[in-house]
Amino acid sequence: MPYSRFVAIGDSQTEGMCDGDDRAGYRGWADRLAARIAQVNPDLLYANLAIRGKNTRNVLAEQLEPALALEPDLIAAPLGMNDVIGRIELADVERDLRAIYSRLAESGATVLISTFPNMRDTNPFGRRFEHRLLQINQMMRDFAEEFSFVLADLHAAPVLTDRRSWSQDYLHASPSGHDRFAAGAAYALGLPGSDPDWGARHGDPKSRNALVGVVQDVRWLVVFLTPWLIRKVRGISLGDGRTPKRPDLQPVLGSAFPPL
Repeated sequence: MPYSRFVAIGDSQTEGMCDGDDRAGYRGWADRLAARIAQVNPDLLYANLAIRGKNTRNVLAEQLEPALALEPDLIAAPLGMNDVIGRIELADVERDLRAIYSRLAESGATVLISTFPNMRDTNPFGRRFEHRLLQINQMMRDFAEEFSFVLADLHAAPVLTDRRSWSQDYLHASPSGHDRFAAGAAYALGLPGSDPDWGARHGDPKSRNALVGVVQDVRWLVVFLTPWLIRKVRGISLGDGRTPKRPDLQPVLGSAFPPL
């Protein structure tokens, strides 16, 4: 500390989906964390290689070596959510994670990973993949202990079980959810001024009228789930043909970095 070269890898959550848009650009938890680190070290350089739709095997093949080539002293690599919902064999996921995390551990950088939030009550299908999510979370805890990684425990955060922390697609964090993830990461890293109560729920959770809830869930099925299922059947990913939004190390301050 302070970190000077921060690189993030992963999928849509780390890219920043639903915290901004394709026109104005996406921010996301990793960008928000970079802004927090830059308050401690204004000379921080930051790259974000994450791309929506990527699973752990994709990250291993496409992002790992480019990330290491940037010689970071801090690497964010919370991986595996697309494997959970994509029904990929978790034994294969564990092997790919070990390959990635072994290389990251060898780099000497501080490595930040996370558990995934409890989505049982915030996603209509959360209960269906809860068991797989819990298995991935245990992998994250085991890898953190084995490799002395920094672990942000999102699964233990009550604020992330509040629907207000999630976007309309019920899968990506809302801007406030991304902010809470960044705050949790900052606290796990021990950044000066980080909030030990980052995961506390703010106020009472907003309850849903039963009829309104049914309407919202039907809309979700039509607008979000059905297109996802069609892409999956066709073997198409939202990340196909996309390049990282921030492929090179750039200053966080005094640049086109989205303000917070």
